[in-house]
Amino acid sequence: MTTRRHRHRKSFWQRWKKRWWLVPIALVSIASLALAGIQFGAIGWITNAVTPLAGGCSDIRPVVIAADPSIAPTLTAVAAEFDEADGNCTNTEVRSLLSADTAALFASGASGDVDAWVPDSAAWLDRVESMASSLGRTAPQLEITDYVASTPVVLATTASQVSKLGDEPLSWSSLLSGSVSTLLPDPEASTASLAGLAQIQSVSSTEDPRQFAGAMIAIGKTIPQSTEEAFTLASEATLPTVVITTEREVAAYNTSTPSSPVIAIYPSDGTVELTYPFVEVGGSDSGSDSDSETDADATGASSTGAAAATASDNTAADAPSSVLAALAAATRSSGEVLAGEGFRDADGGGALRVAGVPETATEAKPTADAAVQIEILRSWSVLTLRSRLLVVIDVSGSMLEPANNGLRRIDVFQLAASEALSKFSGEAELGVWAFSQNRVGTQDWEDLSPIAPLSDPAHVAQINGVVASLPDRIYGYTGLYDTILAAVKRVKEDYDPSKINSVLLITDGYNEDDNGISLNALLKNLKALEDPTQPVPVILIGFGPDTDLKSMTEIAQSTGGAAYSATVPEDLGKVLVDALSQRSCRPNCT
Repeated sequence: MTTRRHRHRKSFWQRWKKRWWLVPIALVSIASLALAGIQFGAIGWITNAVTPLAGGCSDIRPVVIAADPSIAPTLTAVAAEFDEADGNCTNTEVRSLLSADTAALFASGASGDVDAWVPDSAAWLDRVESMASSLGRTAPQLEITDYVASTPVVLATTASQVSKLGDEPLSWSSLLSGSVSTLLPDPEASTASLAGLAQIQSVSSTEDPRQFAGAMIAIGKTIPQSTEEAFTLASEATLPTVVITTEREVAAYNTSTPSSPVIAIYPSDGTVELTYPFVEVGGSDSGSDSDSETDADATGASSTGAAAATASDNTAADAPSSVLAALAAATRSSGEVLAGEGFRDADGGGALRVAGVPETATEAKPTADAAVQIEILRSWSVLTLRSRLLVVIDVSGSMLEPANNGLRRIDVFQLAASEALSKFSGEAELGVWAFSQNRVGTQDWEDLSPIAPLSDPAHVAQINGVVASLPDRIYGYTGLYDTILAAVKRVKEDYDPSKINSVLLITDGYNEDDNGISLNALLKNLKALEDPTQPVPVILIGFGPDTDLKSMTEIAQSTGGAAYSATVPEDLGKVLVDALSQRSCRPNCT
């Protein structure tokens, strides 16, 4: 993020005061041009007279603003008044576009005729640069003229759910621990969601990144595509459920749906606010750098009337910087219009009179640094990738041996499996095999549940039944290598390119099937099956002290997967989180 792009511009009058000495020259020039015009007209050199338009304008300048849908109605109202003011000579079009969509357009180099952009956070400017870099393109110059409005991030729920939350204060720590069910509109598009994730990360352990990763996996189980959808899901939930959103979204929802309002709750450990920047697109100001240095009084005019004077260029041919600065100032100063749409002012103050939110503003801090948010978004995109997964479980005789905590190995796995299953989205597909030796004739594996969507309650019930039945299925030795090869072939049969297709195998031992294929033969067969367009990584988890981690690592790496060791039973749940969170860095994760 560069200093130039984020500085405030000086107002028209601030720049003009520095050039007072130009006034005599300008007056002489105007007088000379007027005299010349009379003389030219007298001798017939002028063939087309200029007819002034309303307000003394010789032409009307079109101004196009792309605005996040949350603030587009506010800007439309302000722009209409601005255009009508004498001397502005503008016709402003406000296009309601999601900040994510506008950012994508700018990153691709398609800024078009847009003069200004009002996203719901300055973090989008960094997102544009990041996306443009990944596309190998140069993003348009984006420069913040001013900040025009703000809204704090809140946790919202229905009135009926509030009583279910109990007496314990609601906090970001509550969301981290999972003690309160959380709905998060897609953070790829929702700045409030991304800011909320950053708050959850801020209260997580810096020594154990799995804590935050596990929370994101759990929260990402259901991803509403909009705030409205999230509010509907929260109202239908049987457990206490909150939505990460903003004050403004609560106000807007309650205004449009007064019969079933939601209530904004402010986390006891503090919150942050989204501040809307008014961004000039394209760097069209032809003035020198010295004319647009940072200034404490860069907010310019304090009313639409003053803004009109600031913007008075009288022609569409001039650079639009002064016009945009005036529009920004007019928006910033439109307190009643902002409050009517559920916004606080740019400094976080102002009074609201909307159901579901307090009249007085709650203290809020700026959002996390954009670089932090971008890194969280990358992790989120990996952790919430929808899976098509075949889980292969060791049910050899050694799984009945005691673990260090007094439970049998199979008991520990059952507990971990239930917890892991609860984290998967209904959009994921999951199947279950069991393996030992000679389970179906001489075949070492047994298909207990097909790979099918977890959105099907009957399929989920079948998987839960399989997990519950595992202790009764245990016998024999470990037939590892034949099972891995067969599992990879099965996943490839109905490959789904829209999902991460993989095999997750959990074992407490090493290959004991002397009649099966060797390690070298397995690696050779896996190499023959390799297809870069249809990768099937194998993730192996060695559970207990007897696993052959060296061979498991070699197998996993040959498929682009990974091998993990859970020597202590309690580590099994953590390793399952690693298996999901490290999908983007394999096979070179640190």
